[in-house]
Amino acid sequence: MTDQNYIAQIDPSRIPEHIAIIMDGNGRWAKQSGHERTYGHEYGVEAVRNVLRAANKIGIKVLTLYTFSEENWNRPKEEVEALMNLLVSAIHNELEELNANGVRLEVLGNIEDMPETPRDTLFKAIEKTRCNKGCRLVLAINYSGRSEIIRAAKLLVDNGIKEINEETLKQKLYLPELPDPDLLIRTGGEYRVSNFLLWQIAYTELYFTPVFWPDFNADEFYKAIVDYQGRERRFGMTGEQVSEDK
Repeated sequence: MTDQNYIAQIDPSRIPEHIAIIMDGNGRWAKQSGHERTYGHEYGVEAVRNVLRAANKIGIKVLTLYTFSEENWNRPKEEVEALMNLLVSAIHNELEELNANGVRLEVLGNIEDMPETPRDTLFKAIEKTRCNKGCRLVLAINYSGRSEIIRAAKLLVDNGIKEINEETLKQKLYLPELPDPDLLIRTGGEYRVSNFLLWQIAYTELYFTPVFWPDFNADEFYKAIVDYQGRERRFGMTGEQVSEDK
């Protein structure tokens, strides 16, 4: 089935506002091809490009990509250095297209503690796309869901805020105005969320696919959205209540 056929199945009135993706399987994809893990990460950049174009095509407002977790620093030094270099080169190579398509780049995570070159590259790209009005491309970099919640709680204490509830805590998250994801996609065949957006995905629909990230194209992206639109989102209510609200 072509991506055009999947597009034909998508209800334009029910497009998810925010899709988050755990881009898993780069290393395993590379090893299956007889290459080093970094080879998979390089090909993963092409998948990012294809999915972002697909998201723009149907009007997705926010696309959040789990790019580098706090735990990823524990990987072999050579792989970490390759990932940082790839991040820098990818931003340089893609910045022109991001601006041409009105994409606004944002970052979710503790980038202050990142190495200088990738950190400064990110800050400059964020500034150069700040006024764009199209899709918000959010890169979760040096990110941990648990660390984000702990950081928010500490900020509440430091600011002397005594009324602690969902709203006050949300205001101390990295991007408090970011809508919660409607759909979380994980590629690579694993069935876990890996410390990603733990606060934000309380009612997010989850979609798991065995497809490795380098092979995840527009066709697979639209397929996930078709699956999402076939679900009933109840948010704690009964199916009857949801039907009455429509």
